[in-house]
Amino acid sequence: MNQPAVSAETGLAAIRRGAFARKIRKHFWAYMFLVPALAIFIVFLWTPIVKGFVYSFYHIDFVKGNTYLGLDNYKRIFHDSDVGISVKNTLYYMGLCLLIGFWVPIFFSIAISELRRLQGFVRVSAYLPNVVPVVVLYGLWRWLYDPVGPFNWALGKLGIDQIAFMTDKRWSMISLVIMETWQQFGSAMLIYLAAVLSVPRDWYEAAEIDGAGIWARIRYITLPSIKNLVILMLLLQLIGTSQGFQSQMAMLDGGPNNATLTYALLINRYAFTRLDYGTASAMGVLMFLVLGALAVVRARIENKGANNG
Repeated sequence: MNQPAVSAETGLAAIRRGAFARKIRKHFWAYMFLVPALAIFIVFLWTPIVKGFVYSFYHIDFVKGNTYLGLDNYKRIFHDSDVGISVKNTLYYMGLCLLIGFWVPIFFSIAISELRRLQGFVRVSAYLPNVVPVVVLYGLWRWLYDPVGPFNWALGKLGIDQIAFMTDKRWSMISLVIMETWQQFGSAMLIYLAAVLSVPRDWYEAAEIDGAGIWARIRYITLPSIKNLVILMLLLQLIGTSQGFQSQMAMLDGGPNNATLTYALLINRYAFTRLDYGTASAMGVLMFLVLGALAVVRARIENKGANNG
Protein backbone atom coordinates (compact mmCIF):
# COMPACT_ATOMS: atom_id res chain seq x y z
CA MET A 1 0.00 0.00 0.00
CA ASN A 2 2.86 2.43 0.82
CA GLN A 3 5.10 1.36 -2.07
CA PRO A 4 3.84 3.96 -4.60
CA ALA A 5 4.28 6.72 -2.04
CA VAL A 6 7.82 5.59 -1.26
CA SER A 7 8.63 5.43 -4.97
CA ALA A 8 7.26 8.95 -5.48
CA GLU A 9 9.37 10.31 -2.61
CA THR A 10 12.45 8.53 -3.97
CA GLY A 11 11.82 9.95 -7.43
CA LEU A 12 11.33 13.46 -6.01
CA ALA A 13 14.57 13.16 -4.04
CA ALA A 14 16.39 12.03 -7.19
CA ILE A 15 14.99 15.00 -9.10
CA ARG A 16 16.18 17.37 -6.38
CA ARG A 17 19.65 15.81 -6.34
CA GLY A 18 19.85 16.11 -10.09
CA ALA A 19 18.77 19.75 -9.99
CA PHE A 20 21.36 20.45 -7.30
CA ALA A 21 24.10 18.72 -9.31
CA ARG A 22 23.19 20.73 -12.41
CA LYS A 23 23.27 23.93 -10.39
CA ILE A 24 26.74 23.04 -9.05
CA ARG A 25 28.04 22.25 -12.56
CA LYS A 26 26.54 25.47 -13.94
CA HIS A 27 28.09 27.70 -11.27
CA PHE A 28 31.20 25.62 -10.51
CA TRP A 29 33.77 28.21 -11.56
CA ALA A 30 31.85 30.99 -9.82
CA TYR A 31 32.09 29.01 -6.57
CA MET A 32 35.79 28.35 -7.21
CA PHE A 33 36.47 32.06 -7.56
CA LEU A 34 34.69 32.62 -4.25
CA VAL A 35 36.84 30.10 -2.38
CA PRO A 36 39.96 32.35 -1.98
CA ALA A 37 37.87 35.29 -0.80
CA LEU A 38 35.96 33.01 1.60
CA ALA A 39 39.21 31.55 2.93
CA ILE A 40 40.68 35.01 3.53
CA PHE A 41 37.43 36.08 5.19
CA ILE A 42 37.50 33.11 7.56
CA VAL A 43 41.23 33.22 8.35
CA PHE A 44 41.66 36.96 8.79
CA LEU A 45 38.23 38.02 10.08
CA TRP A 46 36.22 35.31 11.76
CA THR A 47 39.13 33.35 13.23
CA PRO A 48 40.43 36.43 15.15
CA ILE A 49 36.87 37.19 16.30
CA VAL A 50 36.37 33.67 17.64
CA LYS A 51 39.84 33.62 19.22
CA GLY A 52 39.23 37.01 20.78
CA PHE A 53 36.01 35.75 22.35
CA VAL A 54 37.80 32.65 23.71
CA TYR A 55 40.81 34.64 24.95
CA SER A 56 38.51 36.95 26.90
CA PHE A 57 38.08 34.14 29.46
CA TYR A 58 41.81 33.44 29.84
CA HIS A 59 45.03 34.96 31.07
CA ILE A 60 47.15 34.77 27.93
CA ASP A 61 50.76 33.71 28.35
CA PHE A 62 52.46 32.61 25.15
CA VAL A 63 55.39 31.12 27.11
CA LYS A 64 53.86 29.32 30.10
CA GLY A 65 50.49 28.68 28.54
CA ASN A 66 47.03 30.15 29.02
CA THR A 67 45.13 30.06 32.33
CA TYR A 68 41.33 29.96 32.47
CA LEU A 69 39.93 32.87 34.51
CA GLY A 70 36.23 32.73 33.80
CA LEU A 71 34.69 36.21 34.02
CA ASP A 72 37.64 37.80 35.86
CA ASN A 73 38.72 39.78 32.81
CA TYR A 74 35.23 41.27 32.47
CA LYS A 75 35.16 42.09 36.21
CA ARG A 76 38.51 43.85 35.83
CA ILE A 77 37.05 46.02 33.08
CA PHE A 78 34.20 47.26 35.26
CA HIS A 79 36.56 48.00 38.16
CA ASP A 80 39.13 49.91 36.10
CA SER A 81 38.63 53.67 36.40
CA ASP A 82 40.45 54.18 33.08
CA VAL A 83 37.65 52.29 31.32
CA GLY A 84 35.05 54.79 32.52
CA ILE A 85 37.29 57.67 31.44
CA SER A 86 37.85 56.09 28.03
CA VAL A 87 34.12 55.51 27.48
CA LYS A 88 33.34 59.14 28.33
CA ASN A 89 36.13 60.36 26.05
CA THR A 90 34.94 58.11 23.23
CA LEU A 91 31.39 59.41 23.51
CA TYR A 92 32.74 62.97 23.64
CA TYR A 93 34.89 62.28 20.58
CA MET A 94 31.92 60.80 18.70
CA GLY A 95 29.78 63.79 19.61
CA LEU A 96 32.44 66.25 18.44
CA CYS A 97 32.81 64.37 15.16
CA LEU A 98 29.07 64.66 14.60
CA LEU A 99 28.91 68.30 15.65
CA ILE A 100 32.02 69.50 13.82
CA GLY A 101 32.67 67.04 11.04
CA PHE A 102 29.46 65.30 10.01
CA TRP A 103 27.86 68.28 8.27
CA VAL A 104 30.98 69.48 6.47
CA PRO A 105 30.84 66.97 3.55
CA ILE A 106 27.09 67.53 3.17
CA PHE A 107 27.60 71.28 2.97
CA PHE A 108 30.46 70.98 0.48
CA SER A 109 28.62 68.48 -1.73
CA ILE A 110 25.56 70.73 -2.00
CA ALA A 111 27.72 73.82 -2.56
CA ILE A 112 29.71 72.09 -5.32
CA SER A 113 26.54 70.84 -7.01
CA GLU A 114 25.36 74.44 -7.27
CA LEU A 115 28.53 75.58 -9.04
CA ARG A 116 28.29 76.37 -12.70
CA ARG A 117 32.04 76.56 -13.32
CA LEU A 118 35.21 74.89 -12.01
CA GLN A 119 33.19 72.09 -10.41
CA GLY A 120 35.81 69.46 -11.29
CA PHE A 121 38.66 71.56 -9.89
CA VAL A 122 36.82 72.12 -6.61
CA ARG A 123 36.05 68.39 -6.30
CA VAL A 124 39.71 67.48 -6.66
CA SER A 125 40.82 70.25 -4.30
CA ALA A 126 38.38 69.13 -1.62
CA TYR A 127 39.52 65.52 -1.90
CA LEU A 128 43.28 66.20 -1.87
CA PRO A 129 43.64 66.26 1.96
CA ASN A 130 42.35 62.69 1.99
CA VAL A 131 45.46 61.47 0.15
CA VAL A 132 47.94 63.13 2.51
CA PRO A 133 50.01 60.42 4.30
CA VAL A 134 49.29 60.32 8.02
CA VAL A 135 52.96 60.93 8.86
CA VAL A 136 52.86 64.19 6.91
CA LEU A 137 49.42 64.98 8.32
CA TYR A 138 50.50 64.69 11.95
CA GLY A 139 53.69 66.68 11.35
CA LEU A 140 51.77 69.42 9.56
CA TRP A 141 49.15 69.81 12.26
CA ARG A 142 51.69 69.68 15.09
CA TRP A 143 53.30 72.69 13.43
CA LEU A 144 49.95 74.42 12.94
CA TYR A 145 49.00 73.85 16.60
CA ASP A 146 52.43 74.83 17.96
CA PRO A 147 52.43 77.71 20.49
CA VAL A 148 54.39 79.76 17.94
CA GLY A 149 52.65 78.19 14.94
CA PRO A 150 50.39 79.84 12.34
CA PHE A 151 47.14 79.48 14.29
CA ASN A 152 48.43 81.16 17.44
CA TRP A 153 50.23 83.78 15.32
CA ALA A 154 46.88 84.62 13.67
CA LEU A 155 45.15 84.75 17.05
CA GLY A 156 47.84 87.13 18.31
CA LYS A 157 47.28 89.43 15.33
CA LEU A 158 43.59 89.50 16.22
CA GLY A 159 44.38 90.36 19.84
CA ILE A 160 43.27 86.98 21.16
CA ASP A 161 45.25 85.04 23.75
CA GLN A 162 47.14 81.98 22.62
CA ILE A 163 45.44 78.59 22.80
CA ALA A 164 47.34 75.51 23.98
CA PHE A 165 45.71 73.25 21.38
CA MET A 166 47.67 70.15 22.36
CA THR A 167 48.22 70.58 26.11
CA ASP A 168 44.92 72.12 27.25
CA LYS A 169 42.34 69.44 28.17
CA ARG A 170 39.55 71.69 26.91
CA TRP A 171 41.07 71.93 23.44
CA SER A 172 43.00 68.70 22.86
CA MET A 173 40.12 66.53 21.62
CA ILE A 174 38.57 69.39 19.65
CA SER A 175 41.91 69.97 17.94
CA LEU A 176 42.13 66.32 16.89
CA VAL A 177 38.59 66.35 15.49
CA ILE A 178 39.30 69.51 13.46
CA MET A 179 42.42 67.87 12.03
CA GLU A 180 40.57 64.65 11.11
CA THR A 181 37.66 66.57 9.62
CA TRP A 182 40.01 68.49 7.33
CA GLN A 183 41.65 65.29 6.16
CA GLN A 184 38.70 62.92 5.82
CA PHE A 185 35.69 64.91 4.68
CA GLY A 186 36.64 64.58 0.98
CA SER A 187 35.69 60.91 0.62
CA ALA A 188 32.29 61.38 2.26
CA MET A 189 31.76 64.52 0.17
CA LEU A 190 32.13 62.52 -3.07
CA ILE A 191 29.50 60.04 -1.88
CA TYR A 192 27.08 62.82 -1.00
CA LEU A 193 27.87 64.64 -4.25
CA ALA A 194 27.00 61.55 -6.29
CA ALA A 195 23.65 61.36 -4.49
CA VAL A 196 22.94 65.07 -4.93
CA LEU A 197 23.76 64.97 -8.65
CA SER A 198 21.46 61.97 -9.10
CA VAL A 199 18.42 64.03 -8.05
CA PRO A 200 16.39 64.75 -11.22
CA ARG A 201 17.20 68.22 -12.50
CA ASP A 202 13.58 68.64 -13.55
CA TRP A 203 12.64 69.06 -9.91
CA TYR A 204 15.02 71.98 -9.50
CA GLU A 205 13.87 73.58 -12.73
CA ALA A 206 10.23 73.30 -11.66
CA ALA A 207 11.09 74.81 -8.28
CA GLU A 208 12.94 77.70 -9.95
CA ILE A 209 9.95 78.36 -12.20
CA ASP A 210 7.75 78.49 -9.08
CA GLY A 211 10.10 81.08 -7.62
CA ALA A 212 11.95 78.90 -5.11
CA GLY A 213 15.33 80.25 -4.06
CA ILE A 214 18.47 78.23 -3.42
CA TRP A 215 17.69 77.63 0.27
CA ALA A 216 14.16 76.47 -0.53
CA ARG A 217 15.51 74.07 -3.16
CA ILE A 218 18.02 72.65 -0.68
CA ARG A 219 15.44 72.32 2.09
CA TYR A 220 12.57 70.83 0.12
CA ILE A 221 14.36 68.92 -2.66
CA THR A 222 18.02 68.15 -1.94
CA LEU A 223 17.92 67.18 1.73
CA PRO A 224 14.77 65.00 1.52
CA SER A 225 16.25 63.23 -1.53
CA ILE A 226 19.43 62.22 0.31
CA LYS A 227 17.81 61.58 3.70
CA ASN A 228 18.39 57.80 3.68
CA LEU A 229 22.03 58.29 2.68
CA VAL A 230 22.53 60.82 5.48
CA ILE A 231 21.16 58.35 8.04
CA LEU A 232 23.35 55.57 6.66
CA MET A 233 26.46 57.77 6.72
CA LEU A 234 25.57 58.82 10.27
CA LEU A 235 25.61 55.19 11.40
CA LEU A 236 28.84 54.52 9.53
CA GLN A 237 30.45 57.52 11.22
CA LEU A 238 29.26 56.34 14.64
CA ILE A 239 30.80 52.93 13.98
CA GLY A 240 34.03 54.44 12.67
CA THR A 241 34.52 57.06 15.38
CA SER A 242 33.75 54.58 18.17
CA GLN A 243 36.92 52.73 17.10
CA GLY A 244 39.07 55.84 16.80
CA PHE A 245 42.49 55.73 18.42
CA GLN A 246 45.13 56.40 15.76
CA SER A 247 45.30 60.18 15.96
CA GLN A 248 44.86 60.14 19.75
CA MET A 249 47.84 57.80 20.08
CA ALA A 250 50.07 59.42 17.45
CA MET A 251 49.49 63.03 18.45
CA LEU A 252 49.06 62.90 22.23
CA ASP A 253 49.19 59.25 23.34
CA GLY A 254 45.94 59.75 25.23
CA GLY A 255 47.07 62.94 26.99
CA PRO A 256 47.03 65.46 28.39
CA ASN A 257 46.05 63.70 31.62
CA ASN A 258 44.00 61.06 29.74
CA ALA A 259 41.91 63.76 28.04
CA THR A 260 42.14 61.93 24.69
CA LEU A 261 42.22 58.35 26.01
CA THR A 262 39.57 56.57 23.95
CA TYR A 263 38.19 53.07 24.47
CA ALA A 264 40.04 51.65 21.46
CA LEU A 265 43.29 53.27 22.62
CA LEU A 266 42.85 51.68 26.05
CA ILE A 267 42.41 48.29 24.38
CA ASN A 268 45.66 48.95 22.57
CA ARG A 269 47.38 49.80 25.86
CA TYR A 270 46.11 46.67 27.58
CA ALA A 271 47.31 44.49 24.71
CA PHE A 272 50.65 46.02 23.73
CA THR A 273 51.78 48.02 26.78
CA ARG A 274 50.49 45.95 29.69
CA LEU A 275 50.59 42.71 27.66
CA ASP A 276 47.22 41.75 29.15
CA TYR A 277 45.67 40.19 26.06
CA GLY A 278 42.82 38.58 28.02
CA THR A 279 41.42 41.87 29.31
CA ALA A 280 42.03 43.51 25.93
CA SER A 281 40.05 40.68 24.30
CA ALA A 282 37.22 41.11 26.81
CA MET A 283 37.07 44.83 26.02
CA GLY A 284 37.06 43.98 22.32
CA VAL A 285 34.14 41.58 22.82
CA LEU A 286 32.10 44.30 24.51
CA MET A 287 32.88 46.70 21.67
CA PHE A 288 32.00 43.99 19.15
CA LEU A 289 28.54 43.58 20.69
CA VAL A 290 27.83 47.32 20.58
CA LEU A 291 29.11 47.73 17.02
CA GLY A 292 27.25 44.58 15.96
CA ALA A 293 23.99 46.20 17.07
CA LEU A 294 24.82 49.32 15.06
CA ALA A 295 25.70 47.14 12.05
CA VAL A 296 22.29 45.46 12.24
CA VAL A 297 20.60 48.87 12.26
CA ARG A 298 22.72 49.92 9.27
CA ALA A 299 21.81 46.75 7.34
CA ARG A 300 18.11 47.33 7.95
CA ILE A 301 18.38 50.92 6.74
CA GLU A 302 20.22 49.74 3.60
CA ASN A 303 17.53 47.14 2.93
CA LYS A 304 14.81 49.73 3.47
CA GLY A 305 16.53 52.11 1.06
CA ALA A 306 16.90 49.35 -1.53
CA ASN A 307 13.23 48.41 -1.22
CA ASN A 308 12.16 52.03 -1.51
CA GLY A 309 14.42 52.39 -4.55
